[in-house]
Amino acid sequence: MNDLKPTLLTEEGLQRLTEELEYLSTVKRAEIAERLHAAFEDGQDDDFVENAGLEAARNDQAFLEGRIQELEDILKNYEIIQEPNGADSVRIGSWVVICEEGYDEEERYHLVGPAEANPDESRISNESPLGRALLGAKVGDVVQVNSPNGILEFRVLKIE
Repeated sequence: MNDLKPTLLTEEGLQRLTEELEYLSTVKRAEIAERLHAAFEDGQDDDFVENAGLEAARNDQAFLEGRIQELEDILKNYEIIQEPNGADSVRIGSWVVICEEGYDEEERYHLVGPAEANPDESRISNESPLGRALLGAKVGDVVQVNSPNGILEFRVLKIE
């Protein structure tokens, strides 16, 4: 029996992670295998002298295999986030528009599980400080977030 919490994913996130696993398992594995072979061949005449190319290829292989294992683990135990259409409070899967108190600039975020979080693409984890603060908030609510610079306050302007 699996006691681990399932990884929360959107349909889009599931597709993206599945495609990444396929790419890493096929294309990237083959590329690294070629690099390992070439580096090993190059190092044959060095009488086991350090081979930087071989070492780099081995490190890349270890990183790749770690990421493949991580993706396989996620895809063995996930739960699809249901899009919260018409929800009156912020839930996982919500798009939320917020504004830091005292500022005019609006920010729009998609609240997702940690496996999909990518701040550069406006996807924040429900486990991040801002994500935790926003969960359950309604339009007009002000949430507080602890930051290295003190407590920040954000007003919820819109839930999509």
